[in-house]
Amino acid sequence: MKARTALLAILAALAPAAAPVAAPRAVASGGFDVVVLGARGGIQDGNLSSFLIRAHGTEGYLSCDAGTTVAGLIAADRRGDFADIRQPAGSSQTRIGYILTEQVKGYLISHAHLDHVAGLIIASPEDGKKPIYALPSVHEKFAGSYFNHDAWANFADTGAEPRLGKYHFEDMVPGRAVPATGTAMSVTAFPLAHGPVESTAFLLQHGPDALLCFGDTGADRIEHSDRLHQVWGAVADKVRRHELKAIVIEASFPNAQPETQLFGHLTPRLLLEELHDLAAQAGGKDALKGLPVVVEHIKYSFKAGPLPQTVIRRELEAGNDLGVRFIIPEQGDRYRF
Repeated sequence: MKARTALLAILAALAPAAAPVAAPRAVASGGFDVVVLGARGGIQDGNLSSFLIRAHGTEGYLSCDAGTTVAGLIAADRRGDFADIRQPAGSSQTRIGYILTEQVKGYLISHAHLDHVAGLIIASPEDGKKPIYALPSVHEKFAGSYFNHDAWANFADTGAEPRLGKYHFEDMVPGRAVPATGTAMSVTAFPLAHGPVESTAFLLQHGPDALLCFGDTGADRIEHSDRLHQVWGAVADKVRRHELKAIVIEASFPNAQPETQLFGHLTPRLLLEELHDLAAQAGGKDALKGLPVVVEHIKYSFKAGPLPQTVIRRELEAGNDLGVRFIIPEQGDRYRF
């Protein structure tokens, strides 16, 4: 027995050392948290374009558009989307009130159509003091149409008297990044062509990481514009370096919608056409492989048959030769990109 034990010891000593076990790769701490307060476009009140975005691991959300606010916060909170938010002990507010007033630090408003601002307007009497970031043309229409003491009290710090001063209209200069107060992010605005209306794409950045959130937009070919081409050019380097974490963009109608009746919106065919332009500027067909593209503002329809989002998903995947990861969001969804 002793001889056998000694032999085993000698063999063990002569055996090659086991290769060290590789430590698991650490999960990156960057990127963005995105909470869907409203996913649809058009007539589905209570579920209209609104996305809360913050740099992962930080506090302070920005709302990219605000078609739905309080209803979306309630839906998201029921799904556990805000489980990491701790309300101070002894707070006099409800949890939803605290998230709205203290955790949503500002609004990025792409254009002044009701399905992108209704939630903000309705919530404004109970909201906290914060900025509204937008192009000057958007602020002008917003103030003239809503905060005018006819449609609604003026909760802004400019425009019709009396000015209640809750919101500061922060005019953005196209292509110029500004720090977003109360958050760890900066924001850059890019004008878009939405039929006769000026809309906006917002590039949110935290360190090298970026996320691109679009308001309503038509395709360059249909709008006789180069607005989208310019946006793609502005982010092409970030795509090459894999710093663009996601795109949130609309596709309002299925491909069957006539191009003469798009009213400044995209279809799956047109969205893919535009993404090919981005890929070309970013280095080629494989440049977008794996990139998350969140397709929102799908119009609710009264027509019988498959849901528009079902048709749009099928059409996107059928033409997806770029390898992007299409996501059709639902209210209350939460993502980390």
